[in-house]
Amino acid sequence: MSIRVLIADDQALVRTGFRLILNAEDDLEVVGEAPDGEHAVALAQRVEPDVCLMDVRMPGMDGIAATRRLMQLPSPPRVVMLTTFDLDEYVLDALRAGASGFLLKDVSAGDLGAAVRIVAGGDALLSPRVTQRLLQRFERLPGVPKPPPGWDELTEREREVFTLVADGRSNTEIGATLCLSEPTIKTHVGKLLRKLDARDRVQLVVLAYRCGLAH
Repeated sequence: MSIRVLIADDQALVRTGFRLILNAEDDLEVVGEAPDGEHAVALAQRVEPDVCLMDVRMPGMDGIAATRRLMQLPSPPRVVMLTTFDLDEYVLDALRAGASGFLLKDVSAGDLGAAVRIVAGGDALLSPRVTQRLLQRFERLPGVPKPPPGWDELTEREREVFTLVADGRSNTEIGATLCLSEPTIKTHVGKLLRKLDARDRVQLVVLAYRCGLAH
């Protein structure tokens, strides 16, 4: 079964290039293209994509506002923000809005397909540079950090996994660190998502930095 992708970007050339790359893959299918956020939201309601590649800056409704709208749908797609620079000042706002990560527009063909598969599988696209920016941003917030709701329900092992997820570690890396199998780590991450009421790993990372639980 193909992964259904919606591309939202105000540059027709970018949309065309991404469509050609993705449609060349047997397991990927572009089901729609939109020139701005408003059209992306309307189209997503009709075609129900699994993943939306969303440009941050578009005329009218931008990618961040569109992502917030998409997250309100009964079955929201995974959203990957498209940026020109990896230090785009809107990346953090995009993650807060519900995006599952970000992707540079000059991404290679192979990495583009891999990124769509990663996000469609429930994982996130977070580079070490982005996690560092999260840390720096939340360190400047006033007040004393507090554990998130549901923290008391976590086991000691789940808290260890949570901390490593916040560091941007993959399931394989976490398993190697804790001497546990990858399926076991996946089970722990699933429990974290449920107990902390988080949609995906990106929300876990943002939650960890917001509450002062990441280093």
